[in-house]
Amino acid sequence: MKPAARPQKTAAQTNAKTGAAKGSDAFTRGVAALTQYIQHEGKTVIGRHHVDELPDGTTVRLGVFLSNQKNRRDRLTQDQLTALAALGLEWAA
Repeated sequence: MKPAARPQKTAAQTNAKTGAAKGSDAFTRGVAALTQYIQHEGKTVIGRHHVDELPDGTTVRLGVFLSNQKNRRDRLTQDQLTALAALGLEWAA
């Protein structure tokens, strides 16, 4: 009896490292947008549908970003939690 053929890895499996970098870029953009929002509005309470635009023209769905980070806080790195806590988000401390 022949052993079963191994399935080939998909692009998503082979590019896992690239995906992590992409996630880090998204987190960095989210923190930049949050920083900008806090500077303009002076608060950290943001509606889920709020969208902010960075100086480079990139739009960030800031409300969704914050909601996702809060829901996934147990999977954030310590550096990410520290960055969010430094901006005044009590749940990240």
